[in-house]
Amino acid sequence: MSRIGKLPIKIPAGVTVTISDSNLVTVKGPLGTLTQQVNSAISIAIEDGTLTVSRPTEQKDHRAMHGLYRSLINNMVIGVSKGFEIKLELVGVGYRAEVQGQVLDLVLGYSHHTFLGLPAEVKVEAVSDKRSNPIVTLKSCDKQLIGQIAAKIRSFRMPEPYKGKGVKFQGEVLRRKAGKSAGVK
Repeated sequence: MSRIGKLPIKIPAGVTVTISDSNLVTVKGPLGTLTQQVNSAISIAIEDGTLTVSRPTEQKDHRAMHGLYRSLINNMVIGVSKGFEIKLELVGVGYRAEVQGQVLDLVLGYSHHTFLGLPAEVKVEAVSDKRSNPIVTLKSCDKQLIGQIAAKIRSFRMPEPYKGKGVKFQGEVLRRKAGKSAGVK
């Protein structure tokens, strides 16, 4: 049995979960509404404020989908009740970030500015304090969407292994390399 798939999901107060005939799961909460289409082989049941996901057989694809859909539904429940937040740190001389509506303007050491339009579901905030690296904060109820946008921002200037310059997740530990070593004569 799947260790993740068999765990029940507690539905917090203020969150409603509905399941349609075509296995479309809709989760509504104070922070928004999310939907997920679930494979017809996987069955979902709601009893006494807990949601359980079960599979029909022990086939490899059924076992894989069991844990997957349980995790996706759990992330939807957490997202609409608490939300998700990702912080990105811009490490480098002259690196800056500004927010203009739903457009993020990044200066990452290139000869031009990098602009990224963000969907309405994502809230963005940029903080630039003196003597510290600029921090871009992304908030959303959709974990997949916020992760995809954070990865896109990070791809504009990946952290390099020698000085650590680039866009990194806050708290991320980078593996550093030693620079050139002088030759012995």
